[in-house]
Amino acid sequence: MGTRILQRVIAPALINSFKPYRHNVTQVKERVVCLNTALNKSIIRTYAKSKDRGKDKKDKGLKVQVDPMLMSELIPVDKMKERCIATIDRMKEDYAKNLSLRSTTGSIESLIVKFEGKDHELQELAQIIRKNPKTMVINFASFPQAIPHALKAIHSSGLNLNPQQDGTTLYVPVPKVTKEHREALAKNAKALYIKCRDALKDVQNDFIKKAKKHTSVSEDLVFSVTKQIIAFCDEYQSKAKNIYETKHNELVGK
Repeated sequence: MGTRILQRVIAPALINSFKPYRHNVTQVKERVVCLNTALNKSIIRTYAKSKDRGKDKKDKGLKVQVDPMLMSELIPVDKMKERCIATIDRMKEDYAKNLSLRSTTGSIESLIVKFEGKDHELQELAQIIRKNPKTMVINFASFPQAIPHALKAIHSSGLNLNPQQDGTTLYVPVPKVTKEHREALAKNAKALYIKCRDALKDVQNDFIKKAKKHTSVSEDLVFSVTKQIIAFCDEYQSKAKNIYETKHNELVGK
């Protein structure tokens, strides 16, 4: 009898006393599982980002190989090259003619004068001679009526020139090279470079359009040639930039 009473009272009490421990163990296990899952997920995401970044850097560093034979299947490569070279040469000529610190003769010769309703370069209307390092002589014997128009163009040119008239001749003192004059020339050099760069981009776009007109070839070929055209013209843009930077440093006295 006593044994049965003990079984009915003590046994349930012992069982109930162990329930919290089982519950706590289950909670701990669940938390460990959740923590491991979260850690695994975060590690996977981190590795994915690192991998992607490495891939982007690798792709960015790849240089397009230019194959003239392949490009010639879609475009006339020689003509594209000729246009690029001509654009660079034009920039060099403009620099040599208009951006010299030692002489403003080139700038005067190409100065635009509005005369009789048309635009003319000054050298078309007068004979321009460098009398000495400090003076230029502009002779309007052939078109004396153009003198007022020429004076107006010279005064508004920003070349810092102050011509003196004697009959049909203008005497133009060549100013000393000042810091302001250097900065003005450097600004003009940049403008001519931008003009050259834009012209090279026009060449690039023209030949990309020509390549894309070929609809009977594979898309992969058109894509490859397009990339090579861009790389080809980029080389000439780099040349133009180097020429500009050299000229800029010369003009500002670096």
